[in-house]
Amino acid sequence: MSDDDLPAPRNTHFDRDKARRAARHPDRPGEHCKAEPARYRPVIDHGKCEGKSDCIAVCPYDVFEVRKIEDADWRPLSVMQKIKVFAHRKQTAYAVRADACKACGLCVVACPEKAVTLVPARKPL
Repeated sequence: MSDDDLPAPRNTHFDRDKARRAARHPDRPGEHCKAEPARYRPVIDHGKCEGKSDCIAVCPYDVFEVRKIEDADWRPLSVMQKIKVFAHRKQTAYAVRADACKACGLCVVACPEKAVTLVPARKPL
């Protein structure tokens, strides 16, 4: 993949080499950065996420941030998931700017824990 195939990043933590590797991944889902913004949204499984920030490094649209898990996301986790999240300083990813997502799928294949999925966004009623 050449630099011309990746969109100009809005993310100051963007890692072009990681993004290139993710772009070549055979299991990459989504529409390869061609969807309209907010047509899809990334969903993070907080029981799997270890807060390693790979989603941040590959997302050209600055959709993610890693921070302390919120109580509402902590409570439903199983005991084993809570231990895992606690061991990683209770850090997890959040799609705080999901409305900017263009369904690249880079975050999905870059996540070492497979904690990110892309789902079609619901249309307003």
